[in-house]
Amino acid sequence: MPVNAVTSLLIILAVAATTFATRAVPFLVFPKGKEIPKVVEYLGKVLTPAVIGMLVIYCLKDTQIMAAPHGLPELIAVLAVVVLHVWKRNNLLSIGAGTVLYMVLVQIVF
Repeated sequence: MPVNAVTSLLIILAVAATTFATRAVPFLVFPKGKEIPKVVEYLGKVLTPAVIGMLVIYCLKDTQIMAAPHGLPELIAVLAVVVLHVWKRNNLLSIGAGTVLYMVLVQIVF
């Protein structure tokens, strides 16, 4: 469905305003010098690992262990991500290399 120029501009403005608001609201709600509530500090510590854990489970939920290749590409890619992350401590490198390795394994090897 084609979108005219005015609609495109309105969409861009809405996305820009929403993005700006999500960046600015925390500074308005928690100004400098005001103590951050303990629950917000707790969520800041636990949400990142929880989201990563959910993403890992989501990515591996449809792995076919009973049929060939028995989850080997997934296992090799996950091990590569873990080893790279423990070694280099670089999220972009470990996730990127794991994704490329998985695609090579699935498309070429298995």
